[in-house]
Amino acid sequence: MGALLGSVQSKRANGSKANGQAASGLGLVGDIGGTNARFALAEAGPNGVSITGYENLLCRDYPGIQEALADYFGRVGLKSAPDGCVIAVAGPVTRGAISLTNVDWSFSESDLRSMGFGAARLINDYVALALGAPACSGDGLRHVGGPAQGEPGETVAVAGAGTGFGVSAVGKDDRGQATLATEGGHIAFAPVDDLEIEILKVLRAEYGRVSVERILSGPGLAALHGALAKIHGEAAPDLKPHQIGEAAKAGDPACGRTVEQFFAIFGSVAGDLALALGARGGMYLGGGIAPTLAAQLEASRFRARFEDKGRFHGYLAAIPTWIITSRDCAMIGAGQALAEL
Repeated sequence: MGALLGSVQSKRANGSKANGQAASGLGLVGDIGGTNARFALAEAGPNGVSITGYENLLCRDYPGIQEALADYFGRVGLKSAPDGCVIAVAGPVTRGAISLTNVDWSFSESDLRSMGFGAARLINDYVALALGAPACSGDGLRHVGGPAQGEPGETVAVAGAGTGFGVSAVGKDDRGQATLATEGGHIAFAPVDDLEIEILKVLRAEYGRVSVERILSGPGLAALHGALAKIHGEAAPDLKPHQIGEAAKAGDPACGRTVEQFFAIFGSVAGDLALALGARGGMYLGGGIAPTLAAQLEASRFRARFEDKGRFHGYLAAIPTWIITSRDCAMIGAGQALAEL
């Protein structure tokens, strides 16, 4: 698979065929979470690696990855497994194996090779985002502060709020680069003002230890909404995270307050992570919440809080922040990793 070099361009071609067989230099890429299993084909071309044959399958429809891949092969007309595959998965990869948290699937790189792939690699989904984000362009990214470009050759990081809170980075120096899969969403929440101290008190009384993910996630958005209502002496209806976001967009004051506070905290955490990881190449915002509420994030204190680091304000001001809006970003990153096979 050494021929699969260069930048990755996402070309959605749902249902495209592969001429009935595995072509030379063809690889499979995937992105599997608790709900969706996305697969596509990656192949070398004149402009780098192209992503084609995209299909989105529902995990609940299959007992395991073998059955999902067999269905995918049939959909795109493959009669045998491609030369190699890289699959991004939502969770920690341990010795080449994964047990997904929110769906009863467990499999390994060895299992994939037994299906006929010449080479197989599993990577964390946020590592795939960190690899893919710099290759996204145009509508794939939304710039939300800082310079237009990060420092060339410097570390890039991804932080994302969705079902949970993910953190990853591609560390770079003059000797090369290395991917960092982390559990940064489980670091402790650090309040920066009196209101956030009260938020911490409310959530600590209910949950004990309060991690970043306890606030910066879908369930965290709902928990934050309830905490703010309690602090302000208000009754809070039991709203789902998407209902809070929709109400904030529609002008509801309480939900708007929650979303604003959510992104203020997100900004502080993203800035802390940029400092800890040395992400002078840029900070990318993944997950489902930031792109869904992109206008609210951009209008919030996110960027001000990102830069509000005392003597290191200038360090943070020089780091650009982008929202990842491309649905294919993890697939692009998996395509980048495929080159290493």
